Amino acid sequence: MHSLFQPPLSLLQKTYATSSTSSIAPMTASRSLSPSIIVGGGLAGLAAATHLSSLSVPFLLLEASDSFGGRARTDLHEGFLLDRGFHIFLSSFPECRRLLNFSQLDLQPFYPGSLVYESDRFHRISDPFRRPLDSLPSIFNPIGSLPDKLLVGLTRLSAASLSDDSILSSDESTIYDHLKSIGFSDSIIEKFLRPFFAGIFFDPNLSTSSRLFKLVFKSLALGENALPAGGIGSIAQQLVARLPDTSLRTNSPVTSISAGSVTLASGEAITTDSGIIVAVEQPQAKKLIPKVFGSNVDADVENLKKPTRSTVCLYFSADQAPIAEPILILNGSGKGIVNNMFFVTNVAPSYAPKGKVLVSVSLIGAYQDRSDEDLTAEVLQELTGSFGSGVTGSWRHLRTYRIEFAQPDQTPPTNPIGRDPRVDEGLYVCGDHWSWATFDGALVSGLKAAEALVRDRGLIRR
Repeated sequence: MHSLFQPPLSLLQKTYATSSTSSIAPMTASRSLSPSIIVGGGLAGLAAATHLSSLSVPFLLLEASDSFGGRARTDLHEGFLLDRGFHIFLSSFPECRRLLNFSQLDLQPFYPGSLVYESDRFHRISDPFRRPLDSLPSIFNPIGSLPDKLLVGLTRLSAASLSDDSILSSDESTIYDHLKSIGFSDSIIEKFLRPFFAGIFFDPNLSTSSRLFKLVFKSLALGENALPAGGIGSIAQQLVARLPDTSLRTNSPVTSISAGSVTLASGEAITTDSGIIVAVEQPQAKKLIPKVFGSNVDADVENLKKPTRSTVCLYFSADQAPIAEPILILNGSGKGIVNNMFFVTNVAPSYAPKGKVLVSVSLIGAYQDRSDEDLTAEVLQELTGSFGSGVTGSWRHLRTYRIEFAQPDQTPPTNPIGRDPRVDEGLYVCGDHWSWATFDGALVSGLKAAEALVRDRGLIRR
């Protein structure tokens, strides 16, 4: 199901050796240290905890909510699995491949391509390397010119040939400027590339760093887009299952952090002489450790002060889907508020009760000026124009997720490799805002923070 290609270890992974490296050994010092504290149980915090646990380093993981996973969580609602926002798992990310058991995730792949709605019709864009026969008819559709479609293939080959390190240290511009410099026409940018990458980066202006574009394009070329059969939240559940229950606490929001101590909303203070890893999302990190985000600390953190990316995801129940393929549908018309959608159960039937169809619709932005009811009505009206009332008339709204912080802003300049997790004596930071905004970026960031902590505690044999 997932690609068997294993990319070479990146410079990051060589620098911050994994737990299987022979240079790492349990601490033998006679002095007994209290458990390290990890604040935040998203993917970065879980990766940090997994690494500490693999070294038998005691820790306490404090999660504010009732469960782990952060933004990568799944809710069970009326028998439907509802991911909190639009997620796609890219199977070729190296840290995901190293840390996760893909067989247990039971990855369900998307069709390698998209349907683009433009000029009142749906037009197929297929991966010419995986579905060459399907790609032939797309040569003549209005989504870009023939040179554009050849450029997509060449860009794919170019990205696939680069190492992660060369991508993340390459010259950067915005995605839009990069696409124009390659030679893509306005037609294919506006009708296909803009809605596709806006759905990934929640950035309709394509102002995100070209480094992220190349990294994701490479991952798309080397692996599959997929969903875990048990929902995106099963990624976190798999990591949690490896950790000792006594080291995990939910419903434990941290309200302040000082040297060697954290204070919970309940008033409880927990001290440590072993270091604190702050693994919460960017807005909360700014509140807990504000001086880290001050301009006097590091010019690089100026990038962390930019507004974050928001999205709204709406779910509907349907009796049947108008298409049978597990394919992502993009709005290439330049009109309306829907950016992308798909019939989730075409990809992973396990997301819905038997005989039901789950529909996922994504908008880019916060839409704070509209109520959930108004948004639902507007989305249904728009999609009725695309599919017809015979299709959407029976759709029943299930839930709306407003994700105010979906991703950090990663417009140039970025520094995803060079940002040190050490921000103060005994204080470390990780998360996709400290790395790059992908599942892999969060996992690598957590690994780096945990590895920095164990190095500072003298757990590395030199």
